[in-house]
Amino acid sequence: MSKAAPPERGMAFRAMVPNAVTALALCFGLTGVRFAIAENWEAAIGCVVIAGVLDAMDGRIARLLRANSRFGAELDSLSDVTAFGVAPSFILFLWSLHQAPQFGWVAALALAVCCALRLARFNSRMDADHQPHKSAGYLTGVPAPAGAGLAFVPVYLWLVTGQEIFRAWFVTMPWVIFIAVLLISSVATYSWSSLRIRRSSRLFAIAGIGLLGAALLTATWVTLLGISLLYIAMLPFSIASYARVKRRRAASAGRAGSAGASAG
Repeated sequence: MSKAAPPERGMAFRAMVPNAVTALALCFGLTGVRFAIAENWEAAIGCVVIAGVLDAMDGRIARLLRANSRFGAELDSLSDVTAFGVAPSFILFLWSLHQAPQFGWVAALALAVCCALRLARFNSRMDADHQPHKSAGYLTGVPAPAGAGLAFVPVYLWLVTGQEIFRAWFVTMPWVIFIAVLLISSVATYSWSSLRIRRSSRLFAIAGIGLLGAALLTATWVTLLGISLLYIAMLPFSIASYARVKRRRAASAGRAGSAGASAG
């Protein structure tokens, strides 16, 4: 006589929390499109910024709760494409690129497509043994949330200065294409794991983070503009930093090869 199958156990609540945060980020990104249709540009960009904050939280929450899963990784990628590729493309098209005679929509598509390609490349290399940038603590290209924030630089300038020149399609289009290229580039960019803070400076760093949060609340667009320009300015330093790491690795490999040959 066959035994009855054991009752199916439900999913632990802690396993659902990171995925719920990811879904919330997706909803905020799409809500930004809704505000853009209503021409509420500040709310539209604010929704994408909140989606970026939630995206930064979900992975850390998953590791904290030990709730990492393949499902969560796939959901995170789909959320990133929507919130940081599709939504910014629509917002920028409705804000400026629709004025372009022929190629405004193509430029908007370039941002969304390059965001999707970047995430597809990331997923395809997730289990690869050889990842030079990742093993050194760097990212390959600009991450999707940062790319979305950088793509809004003309909007930040428009909100801060009130100058309509920053809304002109011939200003917005080259910038959007430039950011799209950065998304799929092989440029080594800093990741959180590559940043090191000295013990003597940690109190200053904590104070700086607190002041940055206050600045985001009181002078949102100026602060976001400053963060974006600082990120762009750091790209040459991240490239040079990874080049030094690469040279040290090559020198170490050369010494190891010479030692092996001598031993042989």
